[in-house]
Amino acid sequence: MGQQQLLLIVLGVIIVGIAVVVGINVFTASSMQANRDAVISDLTNLASMAQQYYRKPSALGGGGNTFTSWTIPASLDTTGNGTYSATVAAQSVTLVGLGNENGDDGTNPVKATMTVTPSGAPSTVINN
Repeated sequence: MGQQQLLLIVLGVIIVGIAVVVGINVFTASSMQANRDAVISDLTNLASMAQQYYRKPSALGGGGNTFTSWTIPASLDTTGNGTYSATVAAQSVTLVGLGNENGDDGTNPVKATMTVTPSGAPSTVINN
């Protein structure tokens, strides 16, 4: 009778240990995906601001059909989701967002790149 109880206790401990490891892995994957989604959402918001700037006449504080002087607002270059930078050209803006969570490789942060042009929806590339 004692060996059977000992066996059941050991089996129970193994099952609980496996459940804890699986739970940690699921939480980590969910956290990474949530951060990636939040970074892409922030990039979409910044892309919208850049397109508004492009379309607004220069007399009203816009770009007058150019992105040249557009910058990321200081309050949005670093958020709770990550940090953002922009490379601005006359007819395009490339936005890069680095998240706070590690990406698929486990060492580098979540990274997404979005290219904004005057026409159409911005294109997004998920780097990690």
